[in-house]
Amino acid sequence: MKLRTSVLACAVALATSASLAQAPTAAAPDAAELRGVAQALFAPVPTAVAEVRGEAITAEQVELGKWLFFDPRLSRSHVISCNTCHNVATGGADNVPTSIGHGWQKGPRNSPTVLNAVFNIAQFWDGRAADLKEQAKGPVQASVEMNNTPDRVEATLRSMPAYVAAFGRAFPRERDPVNFENMARALEAFETTLTTPDSRFDRFLAGADSLDAEELRGLSLFVEKGCIACHAGVNLGGQAYYPFGVVERPGADVLPPGDKGRFAVTQTASDEYVFRAAPLRNVALTAPYFHSGQVWDLRQAVAIMGSAQLGHELNAAEVESITRFLHTLTGNQPRVANPVLPASTAATPRPE
Repeated sequence: MKLRTSVLACAVALATSASLAQAPTAAAPDAAELRGVAQALFAPVPTAVAEVRGEAITAEQVELGKWLFFDPRLSRSHVISCNTCHNVATGGADNVPTSIGHGWQKGPRNSPTVLNAVFNIAQFWDGRAADLKEQAKGPVQASVEMNNTPDRVEATLRSMPAYVAAFGRAFPRERDPVNFENMARALEAFETTLTTPDSRFDRFLAGADSLDAEELRGLSLFVEKGCIACHAGVNLGGQAYYPFGVVERPGADVLPPGDKGRFAVTQTASDEYVFRAAPLRNVALTAPYFHSGQVWDLRQAVAIMGSAQLGHELNAAEVESITRFLHTLTGNQPRVANPVLPASTAATPRPE
């Protein structure tokens, strides 16, 4: 596990910063010293992503992907688009416990944010999709989500001349570019643009005095208490899998016993109740929290993580400081204009 190795390496650096742990909670930590520790553990969000899997992302692929992301005709009902559950106007998520899908069915888990998802090791709470391309295929076909089929999606896209032309521009080397695979590739290309650089925390990493004393205390506590064991790197999480309830399992409302997490993917007993560590970028915008979507207050989520994962009963001041730090992870939100989509034709499959 790459992240675990890097965290262990960073722990050595932390050991040399004993003064952070010894400093009184009421006093602001030394910003320069804390910055050095943070730079060893975290990285700023890049301003752009130029390629995926070694392949360059083109402007034509991004533009096509934006159409597809907002097009509800990828769903059988013509009602649900990718943006329905991953709304770029509300932190890249839908801000409900579990998303509403085809026929008003409720999904089994809270919808993760699409913002900065390109930086995660894998997609979905259980990591069952290796990348954004693979992830894009899942909801389109899931009966509880968009309830469509690859053949029907391809028929829909081929029925509109503007889409046929757009696929040709995006994938010019292919004889028949309008296919389900390229739909997923285009969606991935667009989603790589949904990044949130230049948060106040990123500016702090770059050397600016962008965090106040309370936020610095929160960052110091985030490191000292061990949050960084699961929440490090560019996305402050999203890089590895951990049991929910390492020290103490939360109640059934937060950790439903029927959802065993990554076990459903690996069928390995040790993966029961194991989930991908949630990325914390823009976490202040993405309530409710956890895969169950049952915790609405970020302070409560911080307190639960302290007891369940770290064995620390954080006091009110500590919870407040860490929460204040988490608010500094909100970056510049992507400005996405809602596209005008190609018109349906007589050949476009009708909604069901």
